[in-house]
Amino acid sequence: MHKPTTLHFQHLKRVLRYLKFTINHGVKLRSSPSFGILAYSDTDWGGNSDDLTSTSAYVIFLGGNPVSWLSRKQCTVARSSTEAEYRALATTTAEVMWLSNLLHELKVSSQLSPRLLCDNLGAVHLSSNPVLHSRMKHISWTVTLCANWFRQVAFVSRMYLHVISLQIFSPSLCQPLDFRNCGSR
Repeated sequence: MHKPTTLHFQHLKRVLRYLKFTINHGVKLRSSPSFGILAYSDTDWGGNSDDLTSTSAYVIFLGGNPVSWLSRKQCTVARSSTEAEYRALATTTAEVMWLSNLLHELKVSSQLSPRLLCDNLGAVHLSSNPVLHSRMKHISWTVTLCANWFRQVAFVSRMYLHVISLQIFSPSLCQPLDFRNCGSR
């Protein structure tokens, strides 16, 4: 790490404390009558106070069980919350595409359409109508990735985008660790 500070050391201690008190936590898998793909995508627009980059996050469920998740800092600064959410949506779409292809190769079929859930109306509209407005021209590759897959997936299944409130997942995906889960300070 380049030039660590006292703040970095405090964050390291916080992560280690979290790991110490959650060592017995795990992912519990359970059987489910439905076997569809459900993905939640979220971001915190400009959440990093050092460089104003956003954190993208997703959780993908297969049959009600989490099978893939990610929380990662975006490489570029987003000009709007729609752009930040759309970049997270593109990352989630790529992972859902990979999982769908894997299931197809394994000859595992599902009667349910994959669903991708996002809490930003602008990102949802941009996904369903990939018209590049003047404010969105700089994310054309992302628009192309999502729009092409939404068109191509029609012969296998149709992916529907829903706007929901991600009150359960948002705080845990994009936000810093909560001290209440890390034991005593």
